[in-house]
Amino acid sequence: MGVFFIREQDIQSLIRIAVSKDHCRIFRGNVGKVKTIEGRWFDTGLPPGYPDLHGYKISNGKMFYIEVKTSTGIPRADQIQFHNQLMTDGIIHGIARSPEDALKIIDEELVGYGFE
Repeated sequence: MGVFFIREQDIQSLIRIAVSKDHCRIFRGNVGKVKTIEGRWFDTGLPPGYPDLHGYKISNGKMFYIEVKTSTGIPRADQIQFHNQLMTDGIIHGIARSPEDALKIIDEELVGYGFE
């Protein structure tokens, strides 16, 4: 039997479903630039390194940020820089490689989980 590899996009979808069921609102942050059909560049406006997912806990309104990675994925330099700012500000965030990781980050209000 071959090696099964789950894509980051699939992990992200599973996380969005699990977190939505955990009394939270969660949103996908689409980042990057694309060229329009008219030939102009469109920028999403989010800063470099912005995490894949963000949201808030309905129970207390606390915001959270989730960077989604596969089991072997590593954060880019701009993602580490964004993480450093979130650390400075004490914001709930971390790297989730599974829905369980994401729920742990949010439920336990962890700051910097998975970046160590």
